[in-house]
Amino acid sequence: MRWSKFFAYTLKEAPKDAVVASHKYLIRGGYIKQVAAGIYNFLPLGKMVLDNIRAIIKEEMDKAGAQEVMLSFVTPYELWEETGRAKKYGDELLRIEDRKKQKFVLSPTNEESVVDLVRGVVKSYKQLPINLYQINLKFRDEARPRFGLLRGREFIMKDAYSFHATRDDLDREFNLMEETYKKIFERMGLKFRVVEADSGAIGGSGSKEFMVLADTGEDDIVVCSECDYAANVEVATRKHVQKENPIKTEEIEEVYTPNKKSIEEVCEFLGIDPYFSVKAVAKKAVYENGKEEIVVFFVRGVDSLEETKAKNAIGALDLMDVSEEELEKVGLVPGFIGPFGLPSNIKYVIDDDLRMAQELVCGANKKDYHIKGANLLDANLLGNLTIYRDIAAVKEGDLCPKCGKPLKITKGIEVGHIFKLGTVYSEPMNATFLDENGKAKPFIMGCYGIGVSRLIASAVEQNHDEKGIIWPKEIAPFKVDIIVGDVKKEEQLAFAEVLYEKLTNAGVKTILDDRNERFGPKIADFELVGFPVCVIVGKKLKDGKVEVRDRKTGEKFEVDKDVVFEKVMELVNR
Repeated sequence: MRWSKFFAYTLKEAPKDAVVASHKYLIRGGYIKQVAAGIYNFLPLGKMVLDNIRAIIKEEMDKAGAQEVMLSFVTPYELWEETGRAKKYGDELLRIEDRKKQKFVLSPTNEESVVDLVRGVVKSYKQLPINLYQINLKFRDEARPRFGLLRGREFIMKDAYSFHATRDDLDREFNLMEETYKKIFERMGLKFRVVEADSGAIGGSGSKEFMVLADTGEDDIVVCSECDYAANVEVATRKHVQKENPIKTEEIEEVYTPNKKSIEEVCEFLGIDPYFSVKAVAKKAVYENGKEEIVVFFVRGVDSLEETKAKNAIGALDLMDVSEEELEKVGLVPGFIGPFGLPSNIKYVIDDDLRMAQELVCGANKKDYHIKGANLLDANLLGNLTIYRDIAAVKEGDLCPKCGKPLKITKGIEVGHIFKLGTVYSEPMNATFLDENGKAKPFIMGCYGIGVSRLIASAVEQNHDEKGIIWPKEIAPFKVDIIVGDVKKEEQLAFAEVLYEKLTNAGVKTILDDRNERFGPKIADFELVGFPVCVIVGKKLKDGKVEVRDRKTGEKFEVDKDVVFEKVMELVNR
């Protein structure tokens, strides 16, 4: 491709709403153009990157035995009603009507559609397993689309769905997809981690996320400093270490703590380590059936509540903050709430790290009083409805549950997610097969997604500098940029043309910058747009030399014109 004929342009300034590197550079580099909030056109350069990513995904999915389909982007609303997700998905599900007043949705995901495709066609266990995938358009009506392709409303996704006769076979496919995803992201030249994750709105019994490591990531990831343990902070666990309180209390007693409501105030007043205190976090739980109730969660004073864990512990749809007035209305004493003597109508959950803990300070459920020397050894003191769950957020320095080494918290961008769905969708949609005994059973399913358009932005977030993008070679739109220093110099243009033909014939995607532009803007465009290798054919050609630049390392070196082809091929293939 010759730049003079190519529909490509660059901008000196990014839009004011562009705050992350990928949004700025993809707009400035002429990869995407905004149409509306969270909706973008892909220009030729952007489409080339998209196609490179798609090709890698397709090749690896096909190798794994999955079969490509293309499901309708517009899905009948009644399918979503069958699973109950029509209401559960909320405002992010864009609902439309046709001229006949029939209801449809723009698909944000396709579990219902693929179940509808398979049910009635696959009738026997002998036809299983099946893994169907597509790379297709999706729409999620985000309330606050931002960060360009990282959180758009319209996006391209690879979603796959597998159907099985047994859970053992689902496990096998789940593991196969995990290995397939690793190969996909490795081929793209990305640094990533596979992390344990929460299943969220998709549902199911287990899931793993694939996170591209980047400082601008929206997700906090807990990773071990030594072993391969990694988990989203929403589900991360830690090794429990019980410390012994050096301060012994002869008997459990109520202590007057006037106006001391926070953990910091109470521990300073009593002269104790916050590790041996109990923090109460009261929330209003909202359930799927619309029911609401106040729930109290207890964690150590040095910990904080992890709300996703807390929601899962009680099966709540959401947790909301509550006012002091609301707490008092149900018989709670704000600032002095503890696990002993709670009103009988209050549900509470205690973090696993407090199980059997001793020598604690906690609220006395009495204004201006705390209990000193409390212990959780005797379950009868707490009542028969005590629930222990892992509800505390893992923090930097906690110990790895696998190897016991310190944990670190880093940032990541979710680019893939795999789920064990089980029968969450097949049962409500009455999608069954006949097993080997002739008995009808619901399909056991898996679901496997990759954010294809999001991968473009994620790659940029991980690979850029102050000048622009630094594409991994495997997904770059062009691998080599040949810059003609002065197109009016016939010898420069002629040499560049010959090199361009040789590289193109060798299968190397190459662009020839033959624009009648100054040299400076051409170099600036190379650095902004991010092609891996640049060859500068300039004034030194008369001395038999050309310059080669490596965008990733920043190396610049002169090469004899007779060996420049070999040198470029070496850089491209290393």
